[in-house]
Amino acid sequence: MAIMAVAAVLQSGWTWTLYEGRGPVVLANEVPDTPQLKATLECQPGTGVARVDLYGARPLSGFATLTSGSASATAQTSASADRTTVVVRTDHPVFGQFILTGSLDVAVSSQHQAVEIEAGHLAKLRRFAELCAP
Repeated sequence: MAIMAVAAVLQSGWTWTLYEGRGPVVLANEVPDTPQLKATLECQPGTGVARVDLYGARPLSGFATLTSGSASATAQTSASADRTTVVVRTDHPVFGQFILTGSLDVAVSSQHQAVEIEAGHLAKLRRFAELCAP
């Protein structure tokens, strides 16, 4: 059974991809070469500020609690037709825990959206953080 589950995940095409070069740095949870996104993290290199966009659920708007590991932060979210957006400093403890755990929860009232980065992709998140750091 476990082999079938792994095969199904691999066939789905979802992966984390790091885009760096000219312009913003983007870490995307996507199906490459399609418009399908679950989450993106974006920053201008050296600014120390990351924008997190979450797709695929009802967009959340208001003050959010961001939680990763034992760290938390409060931030304003904004919502558009297809995403929730929140901005976080890359030197904040909640982002530091996110780099370690690969898990970030964004909660507005009782509604939650999460970013989950599997262990095999955490190096991409660390590279993203390095490039964004002030």
